[in-house]
Formats: sequence, C-alpha cells, structure tokens
Amino acid sequence: MSGGAATLTDEARSGGPAGVPSNRFLARAALLTAALTAAGALLGLLRDQLLARTFGAGPDSDAFLVAWTVPEFASTLLIEDAMALVLVPAFSRALALRAEAGAAGPDPVLGLVRTTLPRTAAGTAAAAALVAAAAPLLVPLLAPGLPEQRLAVDCTRLTATCVLSFALAGYFSAALRAHGRYLAPAAIYVAYNTGIITAVVLLGPAWGVRAAAAGVAAGGALMALIQAPSLVGRLRRRATGAPARDRGGDRDRAAAAGGVVLALVAPVIVFAVGRQSQVLVERFLAAPLPAGAISHLNYAQKVAQLPMVLSLMLCTVSFPVIARAIAAGDREAARRRAERDLLLAGVIVLVGAATVAAAAPQIVGLLFQRGAFDAADTAATASVMRVYALGLLGHALVSALGRCYFSASRPLWFPAVAMGLGVAANAALGALWVDRWGTAGIALANAAGITLTAAVLLAGTGRRQVPLSARTVVAGLARLVAAAAAATTAGRLCASWTAHPLLGAVLAATAVLAVFVLAAHALRAPLVPHLTRVALRTPLPRPLSRRHRHAPTPDAPLDRDVPLRRHRPG
Repeated sequence: MSGGAATLTDEARSGGPAGVPSNRFLARAALLTAALTAAGALLGLLRDQLLARTFGAGPDSDAFLVAWTVPEFASTLLIEDAMALVLVPAFSRALALRAEAGAAGPDPVLGLVRTTLPRTAAGTAAAAALVAAAAPLLVPLLAPGLPEQRLAVDCTRLTATCVLSFALAGYFSAALRAHGRYLAPAAIYVAYNTGIITAVVLLGPAWGVRAAAAGVAAGGALMALIQAPSLVGRLRRRATGAPARDRGGDRDRAAAAGGVVLALVAPVIVFAVGRQSQVLVERFLAAPLPAGAISHLNYAQKVAQLPMVLSLMLCTVSFPVIARAIAAGDREAARRRAERDLLLAGVIVLVGAATVAAAAPQIVGLLFQRGAFDAADTAATASVMRVYALGLLGHALVSALGRCYFSASRPLWFPAVAMGLGVAANAALGALWVDRWGTAGIALANAAGITLTAAVLLAGTGRRQVPLSARTVVAGLARLVAAAAAATTAGRLCASWTAHPLLGAVLAATAVLAVFVLAAHALRAPLVPHLTRVALRTPLPRPLSRRHRHAPTPDAPLDRDVPLRRHRPG
C-alpha cells in the first residue's frame, strides 16, 4: 500500500518549500480519499443488505445491533475524532524535530512511537477485556427488556475486540497521514466491511448472527493490518543509514512527546463524546413519540449528513498540513490553509444541503420506500431531513474548527466547553419544541445546538493556535449561504415539475448547482469563481494587484481569486 501515494516532501518539490504540500497533492489526496471512502460506503450498503436478507429484522438482528453499539462508539473515539486529533499534531511535531535534527541524532518519530504505541495497545487491550467481561451487565443497560439477552452478550464479547483493533487502526492512520500517506488510511473501511461480508457468507449458515459479530472483529483486525506495512516502511526509511543514537536523548524526547499526547487525551475525548451524545439526546427525546419517530430521525440524519461527510474528506487531508505548519512555527501558512478549507468545506456542504432540502421526498423515496417503508414514512422522513439540512453547515464547521484547535501539541479545553454548550442547548430546545413540532422540533434543536457550537468555536479562534479572522470567514460564509438559499428555492421548483422521484431528484440537483454557481458569482462569494474555472479547465489570470504580490505560496491561486483577508493600504 505504501507505494500508492506521494509523500509530502516529494510532492512539495513541485509545489512549494519542502514539507509544504502543493494544492495538486492535496487535491489528489482528497480524490483518493473520496474514492476509497465511496468504495467503503458501497460495501457498507452491501453489508446491510446482506444482513437484512440473511437474518431479517427480528430478535436475532436486534441482538447484533445492540452489540454493534460498541464498535460504533469506538470508531468515533479511536478512529474518526479523538485518536486523530491527539496523534496527528504529536507526529507533526516529531517530524518537525526530525527535520531540524537532520540525519544525525535520535529520531523523535521513533521515540514517539516507542513511548505511545505500547501504552495505547496495553490500555485498549485492557478496556476490550473489561467490555467483554462486563457484557452481561452492559447489554441490559443498552437495551433493557431485549428478548435475546444471551445472544446479545455473545455478540458483544466478539465486538469488544474492536476497542483494541480500532485503536491500532486509528493510531496507524494518524501516523501515516502526518507523514503524508493517505492510501492505506483511506482503505480501512473497505477492509472492515469486507471482513464482515466474508464472515456472514462463510459462517452465517452455521453460526447465525454471531457470524456478523465475528466479522466485525475480523474487519477491525484487517483495518490495522493493511496499514502496518506502510507505517513500518516509513519508520525504517529514517532509521536506515542513521548513526548510532543517543538512547538517553531519545527517551527524553519520547517522554516529552508522550506527555503531550497524554495531556491532550482528556479534552479531545470530552469533545468527541460531546458530539456523539447528540444522538443519545435525540433518541431520548423521541422515545415517547409515536412508533417510527426514532427511525424517521435516523434515516433523515444518515442521508442529510452525506454532504457533511464529503466536506470532511477535505479536512482529513489538510489537517496534517495545518499541524505541520503549526509545528514549524508558520502560523500564517496555517491561517491561510485553515481559512481556505473552512470556506471550501462551506461550498461543498451548502451545495449538498440545498440539494437535500430541495429534493428530500424524492431522495428518501428512491432510497427507502419499499416493503414496510411506505409513503407516509417517506413524507415524515423527508420533512425531518429538510430541518436537519439547516444544521449541516454547523456540523461541518465544528469538525473543521475542532481540527484547527487540536492542531498544536498542547491541551485545549475550549472546544470541549463549546461542544458542551451546544449539547445543552440541543437538549433544552429539544425538550421545549418536541411537544409542539415532534421530530421536526428535535431536528431543529439539533441544528440550533450545533450552530451555536460552531459560532463559539469560530469566535474564539483569533486567540488560539490558528489565528483565523472570524469576520473574514463569516463574511464569506454569509455570501455562500445566500447563494445556497437561492439554489434551494430553484431546486424545489424544478423537483415539483414531475412525479417521478429519480427525474425530480436529477432536475433539483442540476438546478441547485447551476443557480448556486450563478448566485455565488453575482454575490462575489469566495472560491466559487476559481472552482468554476478549474472545472472548466481554463487557466487562472496571472496579473495580481500590487498588494497581493508579496506572499507567493502554494495556496496563492485560491487566495488570489477572492482574497481571504483584505489589507488596507498603509
């Protein structure tokens, strides 16, 4: 796997100073991540269809889904959020120290691995054993009154192994991305779903639903195994030919790096758990509502959040870049990259949100309206999905801004506090609105809570490691939001022209994209004119005004299009 992607340093030679990746490299990395993520998502859909066909929707599948709570929660903490937010800055700092030392002296990266990897493996192995041992107590807490308690306990003990395997997979992913390697980390969910599908096909007839739980365990192990060769190769490359190291200095550097990581664990975990707790709040509030309310919320949220997932691919690729810039002391480069990425994430998620809001009934009908899921379920889910779309920009900004706050190797509690405020607002507003508007009130509370968190995080960035200009970002986002509002209106009109769901969705998506681009040009919104020229493959204009000629960087094409920060003469 290691040979499939260029390193940061290799690609930087064609785009900028060593260690600073070019836009071409980041675009290729983002496309690679998007392609493999899409492949993993398709395999996930195939996995769900196979589980439904093999085990149906009954007590056995319910028992497995209760056990699946463990890997779902572990994935958030150990792969998607906490582990990456802790380790990418730590490895970025170690790589910066390695660059300063050159070939001589101890290797800070190896020192960091020697200190943190054994502790991570030992701690998560103990946690996995504890979850497996406590399964008879855990299952009644997660699902009181479940008919197949014993089956759920057996499945939970199998899925508990994911606490260790997901931790190793998340560790390897963070280390490889900090090194500029994206192929193996992007393929982990392909491996994960392949393990589950294979186990169900081979073992399902004999083991029943326990085969799916065994597949989860096997898939978690595959996530770590496919990344290990690439990481070992990166670590050996520095060690080969290096002089004998001073073990005492290596231990000192490793201990310092390890202390940084341990200090960051608590605020990052609180931040990640706060994000995950939004789902618990919604299900708690929806439980007293009529049957089907939780399902409508679940389906609506999964579909509505697809645009946010696309925008987060950009953050996943650029997070190591920001961390490397911070580690090298180049706060201005980190600011330019972070502001650009926030606005670009806004473009992606707003186009997706406008499409979701414009064609919600058509999209839900195409995906779910078959069998027991009837037209009434489609209408209820679509109405909730349109409300969820109001909070998609907030969700994307929280994810992107969280990476900015955690890009430096020092503890920051501010994001966790901001997330706590948002969750509290979500719970309070949801309790207030659920009696009046039902599931739509719960979705509206979610949008309000996450938007509050995004506003607090954005307001506090100027005094943190990445000194973003909140005024600049807000001004750019406001223009993009206005363009998205116009696009949503046009998309809903076009979707209403036909009763065919596929044709209506296509018409709505086409109208949203066209109107968004035209409105963004008219409103002089940032990035959209440049992205349009790139899509049409026309060269960017070379002339620059005098005030923008002083700072040529690999980010210049985007900055030149609509300056992210305006400077007054004198």
